[in-house]
Amino acid sequence: MAIIPAVDVRSREDFIRFVLDLSQAAQKGDPRTTNLELPRYLEAMSAWTRDMPGYFANERQPVPEPNWALFAMILEAALTYE
Repeated sequence: MAIIPAVDVRSREDFIRFVLDLSQAAQKGDPRTTNLELPRYLEAMSAWTRDMPGYFANERQPVPEPNWALFAMILEAALTYE
């Protein structure tokens, strides 16, 4: 399964499917999943969440209120964020 884009996650069901797809991609060694060790992944998740105002500023968008798509974006970004 391909990982659905985080921006397409609009509901709890979409989020569940997104997380399952993310898990399958990581298990298959998808090159987009570089932070596979849990401590490294959680550290990257924390760092990206802290830095996300800069990401949205670069995209010329306001930081969104927490929603399913933002949660998915955080999980997806943490796979490769350093």
